[in-house]
Amino acid sequence: MSLEDDKYTDCVGVICFRGDDVLLIQRGTAPRKGEWSIPGGRIEAGESEAQAALRELYEETGVRAALGPKVEVILAEFDGYHYRLHDYAAEWISGEPCAGDDAAKAEFTAPDKISALGMWPKTEAVIKTARGVRETSR
Repeated sequence: MSLEDDKYTDCVGVICFRGDDVLLIQRGTAPRKGEWSIPGGRIEAGESEAQAALRELYEETGVRAALGPKVEVILAEFDGYHYRLHDYAAEWISGEPCAGDDAAKAEFTAPDKISALGMWPKTEAVIKTARGVRETSR
């Protein structure tokens, strides 16, 4: 698998921090329906990664944030579909989480509660990576 492979659909994910807490959604639709994850989704035609990240964050949670650096690109396959996930760190600006669009639930979650959610291991890992990037840039 190559990051440039055309079989992948480009998507974004946002690791949004408010203090030490991270914004998570419980997915309301496939793929991975019912699982906890970071907000995100597909990049629409003519949209930059940054525009897509902020749009998806707002559509799924009602939260606005300042987008930080890209922390990782992850190749994933769910239900036979291939995704290239461009994950960004972000800092909360405004809004209280309210599930919308593809999300069944949305909430800020304390770091010590994340591992108990049983989310996809790569999601948990990218949250840790984003936290590390955030701490080194302070």
